[in-house]
Amino acid sequence: MSNPSPALVRFQTQKSLAHRLTLATLTGRPVHISQIRPSSPTDPGLAPHEISFLRLLEAVTNGSHIEISYTGTTLVYRPGLITGSSPGSGASGGVIRHELPAGCTRGVSYFLVPLCLLAPFSKAPINVLFTGSGVITSATPTGDMSADSVRTAILPLYAQFGISNNIELRILRRSNVGAGGKGGAGEVHLVFGHQVRLPKTVHIMNPGRVKKIRGVAYCTGVSASNNARMIEEARGILNSMTGDTYIFSDVSSAAYLPSKDKSNPNQKRKTGVGFGLSLVAESSTGSLYSADLASPPAGGVPPEDIGRQCAYQLLESVSLGGAVSLAAATTVLTLMAMGSEDVGRLQLGRDVLGSETLICLARDLKAFGASGWGVRDANTGQEGDVVVSVVGRGVGNVGRKIA
Repeated sequence: MSNPSPALVRFQTQKSLAHRLTLATLTGRPVHISQIRPSSPTDPGLAPHEISFLRLLEAVTNGSHIEISYTGTTLVYRPGLITGSSPGSGASGGVIRHELPAGCTRGVSYFLVPLCLLAPFSKAPINVLFTGSGVITSATPTGDMSADSVRTAILPLYAQFGISNNIELRILRRSNVGAGGKGGAGEVHLVFGHQVRLPKTVHIMNPGRVKKIRGVAYCTGVSASNNARMIEEARGILNSMTGDTYIFSDVSSAAYLPSKDKSNPNQKRKTGVGFGLSLVAESSTGSLYSADLASPPAGGVPPEDIGRQCAYQLLESVSLGGAVSLAAATTVLTLMAMGSEDVGRLQLGRDVLGSETLICLARDLKAFGASGWGVRDANTGQEGDVVVSVVGRGVGNVGRKIA
């Protein structure tokens, strides 16, 4: 007698859609999401970036089944096996080329963070090249972090779970948010070649004290002096906190796309123009706190303001306490929930745990069969810190052979 299929997990909002689809893929549970922007008069249903994310999931899995209603307001996703970039599963020459549409309003980190969560549980290494006129590598007004922060503040945390080999994120072409908040024509290459049977159980309890600050100031298609002005303003604030502050400057040219002018079809327009700053503070125990800010698509904000606001954002992230920042807490808690059937512990700031993001994450994990969290006051760290105990679900990597 065959095993009954898992029960359908149901949601009635598009909020956290990417992470819910990621949890469905990790746990093998089919998911039904309804009421996706049903009242929008102009753009009801799935947005271009959400459809693109579904195509990405289809490319890195084998046997996934996706059903979308005629209006796009209802989605049923039945996940398959995570195969990565193995031959015959959508990869060409071992690389999956994923093109983001021009109407994409989300940064490339919207795709990178969930993809990195899937990668350790894949049958084969994940090797994805993000291209197209919709790739935005900078921070975005919609709240996405830059690709630099994913590389410096998210990927290093995987080493805590015993996942550290052959992981690389390269920004081949930078881009800021284009006109109207859409697209930027950047290019990003992710290689995640460390697959494990089960992530290690972690106990991240000691936040430590900030010992150094690193960052990247980037500008695309504008004068390099913007970087110098952002760096000078940020260092003026951060140097009084720690003497070990270094911010790298990266200057690149903007991409050119075909113009939409029908009278001159050969004309090209510059896109993805702007500048921004990514900062990461590292503590004595390896805790990471990040901040991101970029110039708005409409412009009008001087680089000094970007540098100052980003520095204050970093200080605010540190002041929230805990051993993990809000930007990385979702990744760490998800890996803890997917790990071996043991109790892991993580110290967080009270405001971080009480944020809407983590409350939604706790509810989603519970819906997909994970255990509830235990919470108690911390004995060390800042006043008000709490310790979250997470019991692993023992999902494991069904595609990885056991030696």
